[in-house]
Amino acid sequence: MSRKPKRRSILLSDLVEQAFASLGANMLRSSLTILGVSIGVFSVVGVMTALSAVRHSIDTSLNVFGANVLQITKDPGIQLAPGPRRRARGREPISPQQAEFFKQEMDALGIPTTLSASDGNERASYRDYKTQPRIRIIGTNENFLLTNKYELDFGRNITPADIEFNRPVVVIGREILDELFLHEDPIEKQINMDGEKYIVVGVLAERGEIFGQSMDGIALIPHSKFVENNWHRRRSMEIAIQADSVDKLADVEDMVIGKMRMARGLEPEQENDFEITSNEALQAAFAEIAVVVGTGGLLISGIALVCAGIGIMNIMLVSVTERTREIGVRKSLGARKKSILAQFLLEAVFLSEVGAAIGISIGILVGNIIATQFNATMIIPWFWIGAAVGICSLIGIGFGFVPALRAANLHPVESLRHE
Repeated sequence: MSRKPKRRSILLSDLVEQAFASLGANMLRSSLTILGVSIGVFSVVGVMTALSAVRHSIDTSLNVFGANVLQITKDPGIQLAPGPRRRARGREPISPQQAEFFKQEMDALGIPTTLSASDGNERASYRDYKTQPRIRIIGTNENFLLTNKYELDFGRNITPADIEFNRPVVVIGREILDELFLHEDPIEKQINMDGEKYIVVGVLAERGEIFGQSMDGIALIPHSKFVENNWHRRRSMEIAIQADSVDKLADVEDMVIGKMRMARGLEPEQENDFEITSNEALQAAFAEIAVVVGTGGLLISGIALVCAGIGIMNIMLVSVTERTREIGVRKSLGARKKSILAQFLLEAVFLSEVGAAIGISIGILVGNIIATQFNATMIIPWFWIGAAVGICSLIGIGFGFVPALRAANLHPVESLRHE
């Protein structure tokens, strides 16, 4: 009794080898198709890597203020639309007198309040030593360390008496200490800043950098002295208020609005001419920006990937036409339809995944380079890597299925006759 010979099932390694050989024979077309996929993947992975890194940095770096701290400024902190800019354009600056009145009202309620104004790109000097012109002189009061999460390393803080008697004292950051007092105790030493002399009374603990800006290159002086030496009519005071806890922030905000309206002399029918923000509000504003930028990146990526998918379909249809006789030979030798289908699908998926690998690599590199400009920590966006690989697999299968099915359904005899 004769036995029907079994067909030899093609191995996956054989399919991979044949796919490589076929794509290698059409290197230019394959390269252009891979490039299309790479551009699409790069656009989304690069954008999302940068956004994720910066978002993580913002979430951690906003700890420069306490979670239970409110900020009052004349202008909005982050302006996404022209509306807030137009509203703020005609506002009067917050004057030192208004800020002081507000602080007295909040002091009566037992709520810590910080007043501050600053001058940047200044230089400090002591004897023959000078700092780089990047010092920030901040006129403030005794609550600055509390609301801005600084700590005193040694010496003392600014006191209410310093402000009342307009004393020329300064609390310096670690950067100034390192540049001016290498082997000397700075306490009670006199330094020059912006043409004025100040007595060092304290040194702040090291804070590091946030968004590429040193937090240690600051010099705190009484805000009364700052108003005397550095104030001009275009300046506006900034105010920080610390609630007992995050849970009480909303109640404190209501009181802050009422007291600030009194300080600004607003009538009941007039709208607020100042802005109140918190860490949560700043994070929400950046999240809004991230959504807009991320949506744009996804849209560009989607268009690029669809175009790349069409390119994959075209190259596979051309490949089927060019290899019709080869398909006929393989079928006449016993190749099954599913083997032919699998080979062409594998070629399409291979094109997609090579493009995905290149796009992911470049996207992570460029995204992290952008993120480092904001002094953000480098990250690897595993979610978007997985999404890119999955989407590219679907593109390869989806756009490669029709050509693969066409190849699998070719008739062996007609294929062998093809010239």
